[in-house]
Amino acid sequence: MGEVMSDKLKKRLAHDLGFGNKIEDGDWGDVTTREVGMMVREAIKRAEQTLAEQDTDTPKA
Repeated sequence: MGEVMSDKLKKRLAHDLGFGNKIEDGDWGDVTTREVGMMVREAIKRAEQTLAEQDTDTPKA
């Protein structure tokens, strides 16, 4: 299966959510299930916002 989120996005989300220090060395072993869930929810939220913005930018016929 292909990669769902880029490493760059995962790192940005981890830092934005306050646990980026745990992954600085490239090891995700210290990240909790709760923190991963927070990342997934935030990624979905940002994707929905992007889609909504794109939808408002598209002229209606």
